[in-house]
Amino acid sequence: MKIVVLDGYTLNPGDLSWNDFLKLGELIVYDRTSRDEISNHIGDAEIVLTNKTSIDKDLFKNNKNIKYVGVLATGYNVVDIAAAKDAGAVVSNIPDYGTHAVAQFTFALLLELCHRVQLHSDAVKSGQWSSSTDFCFFNNPLTELSGKTMGIVGFGRIGRQTARIAKALGMKIAVHSRSMPQTNEFDELEWCGDIHQLARESDVISLHCPLTEETRGIIDEPVLDIMKETSFLINTARGPLVDEKALYQALKDKKIAGAGLDVLSKEPPREDSPLFSLDNVLITPHIAWAAKESRERLMKIAYENLKSFLEGKPVNLV
Repeated sequence: MKIVVLDGYTLNPGDLSWNDFLKLGELIVYDRTSRDEISNHIGDAEIVLTNKTSIDKDLFKNNKNIKYVGVLATGYNVVDIAAAKDAGAVVSNIPDYGTHAVAQFTFALLLELCHRVQLHSDAVKSGQWSSSTDFCFFNNPLTELSGKTMGIVGFGRIGRQTARIAKALGMKIAVHSRSMPQTNEFDELEWCGDIHQLARESDVISLHCPLTEETRGIIDEPVLDIMKETSFLINTARGPLVDEKALYQALKDKKIAGAGLDVLSKEPPREDSPLFSLDNVLITPHIAWAAKESRERLMKIAYENLKSFLEGKPVNLV
């Protein structure tokens, strides 16, 4: 079997190894693949591994040997699933590799918004504390999370881990998802069947749902308008879940206190994104998933997925 990795660099920039895959067939790893290169890079390969490089209907038509597409991520919207089915190709994903990393990063963003640690550290290093007449100072309001409500959109593995951390911090939990959570783990968990109810009641909204036609733009102008002026929005899921024009205006007009975004609607973003001009938004380059431990886990699961497929027992199918 010929195995092609289309965009291996983000998963393995050099600190991991692809060697296990050599046990399963001939391996070619491309760090990156442009749109014009995809068909040639795949060539006659039967196995294609991709992270964010799209595999569409035309590619299945042009590269007829494809038998298996392994998505090196949880979200699989980069693959035309209907076209894969028509072509007789199996598609798998990695459903549970970054749960702890993404939940942890959610709170890295939230706690930075609450305390502006970097801002205050920079102020100290610039001499502001040394020249202060008081024993302390703060350049930004500080926010305590205990007693406040964490509104979670999407209650899969990452959403639940986020809830566990929020609970440990003394927060109340409200949830909006496709189905009512079937769990007794959280005392007095509030189920919000409507996103607007969640927006009204939450002090923090954290997004952990997949990107679908139903969830695209779920955080829009009407939702932002009814959020509390003191509230924060955190997105470590998918950029298009948020109407960025509406978010920019809400942040600019101080309709909400701040936002922490690890994902944007266009990645990489334009250099002139209006969001970059605001001081009440944190933006990181889609790295919530990328702790070395979670990338090691992803690599191992991707190998096991492919091995199981070759043994005739495919797992993690989408």
